[in-house]
Amino acid sequence: MKDRARQRFATEELAVVLSRYDLGVIESITTFERGSRRSPKVGIVSERGKFLLKRRAAERRSERRVALAHAVQRALKACDFPIAKLVPTRNGSDTFTRLGDETYELFEYVVGHEYGGEASQTRDAGRVLARFHEALRGFRVSADAPVGSYHDVNGVRTALHAIPKAISSHDSVSGQEAALLGVIQRLFDDYDRAADSINALDFPSLPIQIVHADWHPGNMLFKRDEIVAVIDYDSCRVAQRVVDVANGVLQFSLATGGHPDHWPTSPDEVRLKAFLDGYLQSVTLSESERRCVPHLMIEALIGESVFPIARAGSFGRWTGYGFLRMIARKVGWLQSNDSSLCQLMAGRSPDVT
Repeated sequence: MKDRARQRFATEELAVVLSRYDLGVIESITTFERGSRRSPKVGIVSERGKFLLKRRAAERRSERRVALAHAVQRALKACDFPIAKLVPTRNGSDTFTRLGDETYELFEYVVGHEYGGEASQTRDAGRVLARFHEALRGFRVSADAPVGSYHDVNGVRTALHAIPKAISSHDSVSGQEAALLGVIQRLFDDYDRAADSINALDFPSLPIQIVHADWHPGNMLFKRDEIVAVIDYDSCRVAQRVVDVANGVLQFSLATGGHPDHWPTSPDEVRLKAFLDGYLQSVTLSESERRCVPHLMIEALIGESVFPIARAGSFGRWTGYGFLRMIARKVGWLQSNDSSLCQLMAGRSPDVT
């Protein structure tokens, strides 16, 4: 199994990077355990305040990606969007620094609490996503800006093919190899059907702009019911705005609890409606966008699960085979209720099953 240990800062590395910022006397440094294992973070308390230092993951550290993310954050800050302010380096003109091949960012620390699953918080997550899209609708991007999304990605299909080998050493699949291949083939077919349905709706013609591309509860900080900061712009790119909507609906309505074998097949209907209500208060989706959402949710659900399983044979602490069975059940629910979800986005409230 691949090494899944959380990456850490070296003492010498921290000393060099922090010397490039004017923080005054540093009083304490604390490791943050949240977020990607491949992107270490530390909290810093100094005489000038509280800060968060982050080393970007290797796949997201290119200068063009960082430049786009920082331009987006500056534009959002100018619109009074809830965001953690980037801290410039000592030279006053850069908002990131590099050491060898690595890229580092320093942010002012924002006090807030994690998402608690409340409908009021979920509604605000939808409302703030609408603000994000409205604020960046006219944002000008360079020709080399990252593009694309989780829609119709051959990498997802490649990862599905790689899963049997990644899982083969796990006791959880011993004697059930044929069943595993059956689940993988079903997900492969489900992903293809979802992609075909989206393409039939003329997906390339749908509204395109800068999207966050990682709109989920772990990237929000709340004060009671309202978001005080949206974080992690590493995935920002140019894509159809509806990919953010579909991923947000999925992430904020995902029903979990206990072992994946016992996770509910259907999403949390209250949170699903709340997210859509928050978003649709100020943004109107076209009929084609609305019809894309259930299929995009299927693509996102499959895509998010297969990459870590293909790498490590498991999804976090859960066995890969069991997790894929759960994903297949949830995909089946989305397929059976796609019409009802479209009606919800049109302002009607049908019963979902």
